[in-house]
Amino acid sequence: MDLSTFIRDVKDFPKEGIIFKDIMPLLENGEAFQKSIDDLAEIFANSGAEIIVGAEARGFIFGAALAYKMGIGFAAVRKPGKLPYMTKEITYDLEYGTDTLCMHEDAVNEGQKVLIIDDLLATGGTVEAVVKLLETMKANIVGIGFLIELDFLNGREKFSNYNIQTLIHY
Repeated sequence: MDLSTFIRDVKDFPKEGIIFKDIMPLLENGEAFQKSIDDLAEIFANSGAEIIVGAEARGFIFGAALAYKMGIGFAAVRKPGKLPYMTKEITYDLEYGTDTLCMHEDAVNEGQKVLIIDDLLATGGTVEAVVKLLETMKANIVGIGFLIELDFLNGREKFSNYNIQTLIHY
C-alpha cells in the first residue's frame, strides 16, 4: 500500500503559497493508519526505545498509537498551561517570534531510551526544541520518526547525530 496516496494537498493553507500536506485522509482509513503505525514499529523495533515522546498535537496521534504497538509508554510535549504537574520547558525561535514547549519534569528519566515521533518534518524547529528539551533531561534519544518529510526544506540537517526515519518523502 502506498501511503502517499492518502495524503491530500491543500493549496494556500494556512496562508497563500503553502501547499499543506493533510494527513486526515490517512487517519480516516483504518488500513492506511494501521500500516503507518506498523511500518514505524518495524523500523524502530530494534531501537531499544523505552518511551515515545510526541509533540502537540499530531505527534500525539502517531506517538501514542506507536507506543501501544511497541508496548512502551508515551509522554506528551505540550504548549504552556496544558500540563497539570511541574514542567520543564524550552522556548525556541520561529520565523516571526518565539514559541514554548513543556513536558512533565518526571516524564522521562535520565538515561532513558526515547523515541521522538511526529507527523511531519519541515524545517525541524519543533522537533529541534523537543530534542533540546530531552537533552536537558539527559534522555538517550534512540531515534526520531516521521510520517512525512518535506525534503526540500532540509529539516533533517538539524539532526545529523540521530537515527531519523520517515515513511513518505516529498
